[in-house]
Amino acid sequence: MKKSAAFMDKLNGLLSPLAAKLGNQRHLKAISTGMMFGLPFIVIGSFFLIFANPSINMEQYNPETAGIFLRFLANWKDFATANYDLITAPYNLTMGLVGLISAFGIAYSLAKDYGLNPSMNGMMALVTFAMVCTPVVEGTINLNYLGTNGLFVAIIIGLLAVEISRFFETKNIKFTMPDTVPPMVTMFMNTLLPLLANIIFFYGINVIFLITTDQIFPEAIMQVLTPATDLAGSLGGFLLIVTLGNILWLFGINGSSIIFPLVFTLGIAQTGYNAEQLANGEQMTHLMNLQMFRISVMGGAGATMGLVVLMMRSKVSEFRTIGKLSFIPGLCSINEPVIFGLPIVFNPILAFPFLVAPIVNLLLTYFAQKLGFIGLGFIIDPSFTPFVAQAYLSSMDWRNVIFTLFLVFTSAVIYYPFFKLMEKNRLAEMK
Repeated sequence: MKKSAAFMDKLNGLLSPLAAKLGNQRHLKAISTGMMFGLPFIVIGSFFLIFANPSINMEQYNPETAGIFLRFLANWKDFATANYDLITAPYNLTMGLVGLISAFGIAYSLAKDYGLNPSMNGMMALVTFAMVCTPVVEGTINLNYLGTNGLFVAIIIGLLAVEISRFFETKNIKFTMPDTVPPMVTMFMNTLLPLLANIIFFYGINVIFLITTDQIFPEAIMQVLTPATDLAGSLGGFLLIVTLGNILWLFGINGSSIIFPLVFTLGIAQTGYNAEQLANGEQMTHLMNLQMFRISVMGGAGATMGLVVLMMRSKVSEFRTIGKLSFIPGLCSINEPVIFGLPIVFNPILAFPFLVAPIVNLLLTYFAQKLGFIGLGFIIDPSFTPFVAQAYLSSMDWRNVIFTLFLVFTSAVIYYPFFKLMEKNRLAEMK
């Protein structure tokens, strides 16, 4: 035990400074915060997608034998099919604009961190992003890259647009106006140069790519990023990222906040692809959707909900109390009371199940999706919603709710021998 504790102390000394630096890095924080700007829009937009796609298979529907509920769903399906474009317009202009909204949100958050005008920088990024991502072909605007297809471009423009604006601010390249000039006029004048620089820089790059490769800038960027996103968006890459985040938690460092920008962005993109396939009447195929991210933190990092259930029935009153206090937050995937109260931090006994339980859960979820045992996620559900509700809201499939409860049982089985060992040691200390 002493050797294990000494090893973990040494490893903590090596990892903590790096992790703390990454966790406080303003660009990563801007991505995390900025992505949240779009969540209310895409959650509401998803409701309209649900309304346009009632859960009934018309090929198996027989009006002669169907009950009242099935006949209701069939009539709903007929109405939705006849008015599909009208019903899905709010979806197309919410989820379909998530890249545009994210560009604004990321730039807003980064500018605010720098002490610049957040609204104006957000608008500069939004306009520049729209200019680059909406090619006009024969008088028709292509909106393909304003949604999830443009998320990575939104991150690039959202960050760099603010850096360009900051360059003008730090170099004091601005118009000097008399004190009698109203502040709004001064702000207007000093916005012109950064805005012009952003347009020349990004739209110029866009034109160069279009001339030399016959591709607009977002298409080229996606081609460059595809190998990296394929790795991170693959099962192995995702497991590696989640495990690294959980290793940091073992040293008291919020690993979830560090990996969040990458896995959440990938999850939103893949969920958006599923939603597009559903909207087009196609079979959904993207397994690494946001549902996988939710599973990775179900009950909190380390899949600790199973552990909480064990703690609530523990022979140690201290463990029972912490378990009961942690149950409600755990339902919303908040488990700091367990991580720091039990604790799991610097606990070599619980380190193994803390790392293994999420891996097992993710593997089971991946193959359950692949084999059709549960529904694929196509809806971006609100964060910190109880995970049983998230399971249904993300897929509109009750099988997913049952499956998440099964994962809690699986996690409890994994934690059981290690928790019992810890419980035994504590009981021995109390004698």
